Amino acid sequence: MRSRMRHAALFLSLLLAAGLSHAACESGLAERMHAKLYPKRPLDERLAACKVWPAFPGRSIVVLPLPRETTDNGAKVFDLELLLIQRPDNGNTERDTVIGRLFQPEALDEDATTSIQDIRIDTSRYVLASDARAFGVRVRYRGTSAPGSPLASETVRLYVQHGKQFRQVLQEVELDHDNGGWDSTCTGHFEKLRTMLSIGKTTSNGFADLQLSRTLVQSRAQQEEDQGCVEKALPAKFSTVTLRYDGERFKVPKSLLRQAP
Repeated sequence: MRSRMRHAALFLSLLLAAGLSHAACESGLAERMHAKLYPKRPLDERLAACKVWPAFPGRSIVVLPLPRETTDNGAKVFDLELLLIQRPDNGNTERDTVIGRLFQPEALDEDATTSIQDIRIDTSRYVLASDARAFGVRVRYRGTSAPGSPLASETVRLYVQHGKQFRQVLQEVELDHDNGGWDSTCTGHFEKLRTMLSIGKTTSNGFADLQLSRTLVQSRAQQEEDQGCVEKALPAKFSTVTLRYDGERFKVPKSLLRQAP
């Protein structure tokens, strides 16, 4: 029972931390862009994300999640509009200019068991080539099914700019997850995956390779005679995956991709 309560508390703290780091859009930038570009479509303001791109002074990245009608099986689908905004030095919001964009239909989804916690923009130093710097869109999901089966995961996609258009070069890859399950007394299993995404030293077809350094920690809880509920941690598993560019996008093993609900 103690093991079950400890894992439930850990899972809740993870969700709270995710909520605290939500990337709110300052000064109504997302709302202004939405009103200008999609006045007849709803915007999920809770999930909208904005961030200054430090590599390019005066530029901000905006992600607009545009929900569609819920499908027959209860799933909720979102179109995404990605925008690169050039902002004037004098702060005149009327002069905010869209200099890059990409519309992705049905880019995100959630159902009765999995919901989207937040969307964040990642402006880490993803220099893929001398003339290509990527940014990421990270999505945090949380499980909404049985309390005994917690789930939290985080994914990332990478985009580069070509003229006035963005191009997605990395599909939605799962970086982190926390999940497991237990019965009403003690027996259960738990798993925690953490991944560090970095730029490799080698290149393929003109872009630097991507390195995924993964750490997987698993544990088991079971009732043992004279000891009560005992949790045992298994040895951590470490692995490195190299993703190579094929001229259009990075090739990703299917096992690393997030599976749609």
